[in-house]
Amino acid sequence: MARPAVRLGVIQMAFALGFLAVLARAAQVQLVRGARYAAQAEAQRTERVTLPARRGAIYDRRGVPLATSEESFHVGVAPNELKNPPNDARQIAARLGLSARDVERALRRKYAYFHGPFSASRVEPLRAIKGVHLDNEFVRFYPDPHMARPVLGRPASEGRPADGIERVLDTLLEGRSGSAVVLRDGQGRRFESPSRLDAFPVAGNDVYLTIDADLQDIVERALADAMEHYSAAGGDVVVLDPRTGEVLALASRAADGTMSSSAFTSPFEPGSTAKLFAVAALLTHGLVEPGDSVWGEHGKFRMGPRTITDDHVEGWMTLDDVIAQSSNIGIAKFSSRLSREQQFDMLRRFGVGASTGVEFPAESRGLLERPDRWSGVTGASLAMGYEMAVTPLQLATAYASIANDGVMLRPTLVREVRSPNGTVLYTAVAEPVRRVVSTEVAGRLREMLRRVVYEGGTGSTAALTSYEVAGKTGTARRAGSTGYVAGQYSASFASFFPAEHPQLVMVIKLDDPKGAYARLTAAPVTRSVLEQLLAAQSGSLDRGSLPGNASAPGPDPLLDAGSVPFVVSWPPAPPDTAVVQRAVPDVRGLTLRAAAQRLHQTGLQVKVQGWGQVQGSDPRAGSLVNPGSSVMITATDVVPAARPVPARSAPTRAVPRKPALARPMGRRAR
Repeated sequence: MARPAVRLGVIQMAFALGFLAVLARAAQVQLVRGARYAAQAEAQRTERVTLPARRGAIYDRRGVPLATSEESFHVGVAPNELKNPPNDARQIAARLGLSARDVERALRRKYAYFHGPFSASRVEPLRAIKGVHLDNEFVRFYPDPHMARPVLGRPASEGRPADGIERVLDTLLEGRSGSAVVLRDGQGRRFESPSRLDAFPVAGNDVYLTIDADLQDIVERALADAMEHYSAAGGDVVVLDPRTGEVLALASRAADGTMSSSAFTSPFEPGSTAKLFAVAALLTHGLVEPGDSVWGEHGKFRMGPRTITDDHVEGWMTLDDVIAQSSNIGIAKFSSRLSREQQFDMLRRFGVGASTGVEFPAESRGLLERPDRWSGVTGASLAMGYEMAVTPLQLATAYASIANDGVMLRPTLVREVRSPNGTVLYTAVAEPVRRVVSTEVAGRLREMLRRVVYEGGTGSTAALTSYEVAGKTGTARRAGSTGYVAGQYSASFASFFPAEHPQLVMVIKLDDPKGAYARLTAAPVTRSVLEQLLAAQSGSLDRGSLPGNASAPGPDPLLDAGSVPFVVSWPPAPPDTAVVQRAVPDVRGLTLRAAAQRLHQTGLQVKVQGWGQVQGSDPRAGSLVNPGSSVMITATDVVPAARPVPARSAPTRAVPRKPALARPMGRRAR
């Protein structure tokens, strides 16, 4: 009997030990490692995701969108979850703009993925289909892909660095991402969990630039047309408001049609447009009397080791004559009255050799050597616009100081910054840099520039018959890696409009244009831009402050010879006080850019609603309107069709959220 009792005791002991082992293991799992296992379980069924924030938009000065962030979606489909596969496949194909055959082929896989990206309006009807999983993101969108693109730049993405305004103002535009916890099933698919949002994303701030979209469009088209007409290797246009320093338009273009930022980054020798700087120094230091004149040497003058030439033989010339006829010999003789320090100081005052401070990365500061490094003829070369280098923006800023009664303002591209709810966070104000010249000297310089255009000077091809323009031509030899390149020139024209109380300062530069001289190339382009600007009734001009009609320029034999494609009517026709209405052109089916061009050419202002292909206008095509009237063009949201790509491992649902220049000296400058 004892042996069964022993066996029973052993069994009981074994059960007791087993129970203790299970209890110890349970205690270990629940008490010692409970938190660890709970975290592992949570991690397997949940996932923390980042909710992207909408990047702030960029607008022009009047609120025209230049860069926006649009919510787009990638579409995933789990075929085994579809309730009616044939019907659902047809609906998916129709909404995504794909062929039914491609969608059916993709749905034969375990998981179909359509990258897109697709707009919110396209995918909204698909939310009701069980088995469709949406993955959202924000895509940077440019309504007009060509409008001011070098200025706008692009945000950093896919390993590419940011540039332009997108880079400079990145911290203002990028916003703050949110976060959420989503649930995952056994196959790793994510499902929305509204109660598990940790932080809503905060959209970035919106930036309003000083750019005027209408003027920018006019400038870009005028530059493209000029480069084609004159077979130029490149070109730049800069338009400033001299009263505020605001950059109203800026365009740079290469011969192959690509746009660049050369107006900020590529300095050039300005040629005769820099003669005004030497004149400013002479007037400031009182080194020229009203009746002073110099002899023109019959077009050839030996100065040290070099010979200075003029294309037009002149006799005795006053300082005003030197500027009007752009005489190299005259400015070389007058500038010899300046000391090195006086000449260098005035060039520095005009900003030569110093960056302007505009909000653009990698801006060049140009080139200006110290006086102790000058040769015996450097002073004359500088007076003619050689042995120095400026960017088109620097040259425009220098001329803007003359237009602004001698006070230089820092140029700016940013007009305003607003928060996502519309609160104004920053508003630009005119920022004086220095007084370059006195008010009296600035007024004298402006009168000289007016004579260049209207009293038989080299800028007569820029003249308007309605309002006066003031400006200066400049033609300089182009430098290469081993010196100046034979037969290649840079033609530029720096101007004010109007000549009295200027509202605009414009610099146009063409690289190696056919025809070479600025009076035959850059100056006529200036007139073309101003004519289009006046016809378009752009808000960049205060027409109530424009003076009366300009005096007509004297006869120009070059115009009579038909050398310039832009002809000024002479004698001017008497003003017609009657308002002649014009018909709104039919722009349906055109792109926004082409439609705006057609309307601008008709002398109408443009307002835009949507983007893509134009569907209609208000007033309708054919309606009679007054010149300068606004026309609203409506375009559709065109999204390119996408093609299916290989399946991903895990479908998802969208998580809800709230919304160096060469040193040889040049020979000619006109």
